[in-house]
Amino acid sequence: MKALITGASSGIGREFAYYLAELGYDLIICARRTDELYKLRDELSGVSVRVVTIDLSREQDAFDLYEHLHNDGEEIDVLINNAGFGVYGKFHDVPLDKEIKLIHTNISAVHILTKLYLNDMLDRDSGLILNVGSMAGFSAGPTFSSYYASKNYVVRLTEGIHEELRRAGSHVKISVLCPGPVNTNFNDVANVRFAMNGLHPREVARYAFDQARRGKMVIIPGMGMKLVKFFSHFVSEKALTRISYNVQSKKDGKST
Repeated sequence: MKALITGASSGIGREFAYYLAELGYDLIICARRTDELYKLRDELSGVSVRVVTIDLSREQDAFDLYEHLHNDGEEIDVLINNAGFGVYGKFHDVPLDKEIKLIHTNISAVHILTKLYLNDMLDRDSGLILNVGSMAGFSAGPTFSSYYASKNYVVRLTEGIHEELRRAGSHVKISVLCPGPVNTNFNDVANVRFAMNGLHPREVARYAFDQARRGKMVIIPGMGMKLVKFFSHFVSEKALTRISYNVQSKKDGKST
């Protein structure tokens, strides 16, 4: 069995690699930071680990990744679309080039790899895709608008595919992971600070993959975030957006 993990050099992606290696999966680990990928490879034992350096903020790289592995005869049983990042700031202030890179990474790459590998898995009637979304995928995020919008896309795309597969009676599984704050380097990249303590990425990765194997469509780790999602149904969209603005304002990396 073989798993492809994007964004594997740190955080949740790295923990996915540790866990799947424990479960006996051979791995293809992908990210921009080659040195971190080789460090990770050296820490894994008992399985085959292939390192692929790639920058999914360039749309073509997602196609190139698939073609490269396909031409090498790599059959992927598990795809984990984990690569992603956020850009903090008011929409009119955020540089457009950063947002375009975010869209390519968080949306285009997820869409392209899901589409291409889903078709392969459907041909075999087996396989699992786990897309990493966020609790941000259930609402708007003033001052974090592009990131929230990108995760809304990932959540709704996955939910739609999940229902298509269910109705077709397919053995292929697809899930979306929607964590709240997680202690990763996401904060440093987005230049923000979370207003609450985050979960450990190891806990999130293991819980998520176990739930995905059981066929869970939307995976929310942590009781706190489950309660947030439940009670959000009783609040209007307008109120949720205002609450979101207040929460995001506390993430300002320049604040103390």
